Amino acid sequence: MAQKQKLELTWVGKEKRARLEPRVLIEDSDRSYHALHRVSEDDIFENRLIFGDNLLALKALEQDFANRLKCIYIDPPFNTGQAFAQYDDGIEHSIWLSLMRDRLDLLRRLLRPDGSIWVHCDDNEQAYLKIVMDELFGRENFLTAIIWQKVDSPNDNKVPITPDHDYILAYSKQSNGTRFKQMPDPSLIEAYKGPDDEGRMYRDRLLKKNGKHSLRTDRPSMFFPVPAPDGADVYPIHDDGREACWAMGKESVFRLLAEGKIIWKRRDKNGDLVWVPYTREYAPASTYLHKSEYLGLGPVE
Repeated sequence: MAQKQKLELTWVGKEKRARLEPRVLIEDSDRSYHALHRVSEDDIFENRLIFGDNLLALKALEQDFANRLKCIYIDPPFNTGQAFAQYDDGIEHSIWLSLMRDRLDLLRRLLRPDGSIWVHCDDNEQAYLKIVMDELFGRENFLTAIIWQKVDSPNDNKVPITPDHDYILAYSKQSNGTRFKQMPDPSLIEAYKGPDDEGRMYRDRLLKKNGKHSLRTDRPSMFFPVPAPDGADVYPIHDDGREACWAMGKESVFRLLAEGKIIWKRRDKNGDLVWVPYTREYAPASTYLHKSEYLGLGPVE
């Protein structure tokens, strides 16, 4: 029977695993600090600063925190060859891989099913670390590689190509377990005005269609008159005089008119004030909440 094989990264000493016995963390009461009282029942008194070998510390944490952590971020040595007072950052490549593998394996055990881990690295080991994490966490659980620009000004390094970014490799524990809230694009946030009287962020968009397929000949049924506030008929006309079309059909436009949801504005056109219809688009809740707080208006219920 043929032996089953798998795609993996191999290195000298990979088969050797550190033998770890269960460990116990001992608190140094002289260096411990707690607030004198709780402000609310939601106060967290579980922060810990651990001094010592991180592999032994992770093994000690496993007893109380296995399958309990939602997010882990680590900034391990990049193996750049530099010498630091606290650790050696220039160890042999295969040794670095074994050290990372053993620690990442313990960190994976600490994650709960909907948890994720974020590992900071640079070009020295990023490609190899990615394969090791694929093997430990599963390639299907890879979330993304974030490019973090660490240099935003002219650099005087005497090298032909200056490295100006690091990486953050992100993995979930289970591909169907991790969920993230989507942060609104800053440019999208700025596109919205307001808030209006009800606290909602909005932007007004031309009822007239622009861009591709916006001519009357493209959509003849969407070229029709719309009554302005003074009773005059308004047609969709491009600034260059070409007959255009509305962004929606006649039934939809007149329904919005009946509901008072067409926004009319006066615009100067060749020296004349003309009525221009707009529709009001409201931002997703996450967007206008974010901008309301940014403007100092507080959260909107």
